[in-house]
Amino acid sequence: MNKLVLMAAAGRERAKTQRPGGICRAWFFVPAACAAVAAMTFSQPASGAETLRMMTGPQGGSWVPLGGSLKSMWEKVLPGVTVQTLPGAGIANVKGVQENKTDIGFANSVSTVDAINGTTPFDKKHDNVCQLATLYPQYFQVVALADAKINSVADLKGKHLAVQPRGNTAEEISRHVLQVYGLDYQTLGKVSYVSYSDAVALLKDGHAQAFTLGTTIPASAVMDIASSRDIKLLDIGEKIGAMKKINPGYTLNTVKGGTYPKIANDVKVIGYATHLVVSCKLPEAQVYAMAKSMAANIGDLTAVVKAVEGLTPKMMAEDIGVPLHPGARKFYKEAGAL
Repeated sequence: MNKLVLMAAAGRERAKTQRPGGICRAWFFVPAACAAVAAMTFSQPASGAETLRMMTGPQGGSWVPLGGSLKSMWEKVLPGVTVQTLPGAGIANVKGVQENKTDIGFANSVSTVDAINGTTPFDKKHDNVCQLATLYPQYFQVVALADAKINSVADLKGKHLAVQPRGNTAEEISRHVLQVYGLDYQTLGKVSYVSYSDAVALLKDGHAQAFTLGTTIPASAVMDIASSRDIKLLDIGEKIGAMKKINPGYTLNTVKGGTYPKIANDVKVIGYATHLVVSCKLPEAQVYAMAKSMAANIGDLTAVVKAVEGLTPKMMAEDIGVPLHPGARKFYKEAGAL
């Protein structure tokens, strides 16, 4: 018996000097205890750690890389906080914030205002969605293959159109644009709900004749198509009045000639703003630090998405019909933007 006691004591001494898991080697005859120790050692988050979830956008758009830049920026100014980036889409992100499925989300002004007011495609007023910052203008673009005999949105009748999956703001705008031209999905030959990269492949292969997207310019997806196929960018400026009747937040933007290969003339397209929303429940100090760090690092954001270039606190604080989070309001007041 004395020998067994001495062996156990020696085992305990060895366990003290071993790295995590060593105790299991010393006490190999107690597997249940080892499993419990391993779970406590490796599965529990560090004391005081916090994760903020941020929904970005579809692959191929500008929100994914911009989200990565913001993640790095905010983790430096928010001690003990890890920012987890998740895929998303404009409408889905706003719903995610409202339903506490995410803390931060990229969004589009036109659809977020719909959420605040509880109008289609939202089924109720969203009262947990607050504005962090307006970032840059977005351009809704209708791209067609040059040889598809499509000179107007009206010519999409009977054609194969690639749009984003439902939950994306650009998909909602696609239906609005078709509507003002007297069309809908049923009048088209086929509609594919796909990512930007898949839409590019469809047009390159000639399986689809047109593609809609909402992003910055020049859009990398459009440039990708133009690298192997001649394209047209459809002008929809004539319908801005009808579009505003659907949503007053729509604006008229211009894609300058030369933005894309072989498109020499200016093209009028539908515009709106990209912005960041946060849960209204986030602490004021946290959101204040997020807004302040963004304003201090515009150069870093511009290196990722050129459309951010020249962004100022006053532009970030622009009233787009979404209530400012108290933390953001505090920073913008200090910066003289309000």
